[in-house]
This record gives sequence, structure tokens and C-alpha cells, in this order.
Amino acid sequence: MTQVLHTDQAPAAIGPYVQGVDLGNMVLTSGQIPVNPITGEVAEAIAEQARQSLDNVKAVVESSGLKVADIVKMTVFVKDLNDFATVNEVYGKFFDEHNAPYPARSCVEVARLPKDVKIEIEAIAVRK
Repeated sequence: MTQVLHTDQAPAAIGPYVQGVDLGNMVLTSGQIPVNPITGEVAEAIAEQARQSLDNVKAVVESSGLKVADIVKMTVFVKDLNDFATVNEVYGKFFDEHNAPYPARSCVEVARLPKDVKIEIEAIAVRK
């Protein structure tokens, strides 16, 4: 049975999609852009955008009862691969802070993202 995930701790969907779905043994998030769910604002710096996107992914995953350590795969979309080193640093610190193993990951450069942000991140988490 599929359960739609929704939390006020992540930005609301801005189109015909949901924040995530819980399939029972697996949770899939939609791509999370770096919109602060409280203020609706987007920071300018890529480091802050990366952290906000990760925090938004975390909020969706946690709304299913899972935690960061349950994330097994992430896909990171960036507007500029020259930002990769900065994103990588923020990404590593995020998982270290949560005492979570690093998941499998893909990172791809894209031409454009919603709201002209610099990064979008999606995740797959598994219920063990």
C-alpha cells in the first residue's frame, strides 16, 4: 500500500506531485530544492542551498518514521559541477552529523532547476 508523505518541515510541492511516498519497505522522496519551508526563501550560496536541500530530504524521510541512516541512495542535481567540491563537503558533514553511513549517490549537472536554484536532491530510504 502506498502512503503519500507530507510534512510542513519541507517545502510544499509546487506542482502536480507529492513530497514523497512510503511503499512500506521503501520511501522515495521527490527532488527537494533549497527552499526554507518556514520563510519560503532560498539562500544564495551553494553551501547553504545544499544544506537546506538535505534538511528538506531529511524532513520528508523522517515524516515516514525513518531516519537519515535509512537513506540508501541519493541523486544530486547541480547547475554547475564546479560547485561539486563544496556540495561534497556539505554532504559529507550532513551524514557525519547524523552518524549515518554514506549512501550510494549520483551527481549530475543540469541546465536549469525549479525556481532557478543551484541544487536539487532526491533520496531513497529503506525500512529494515
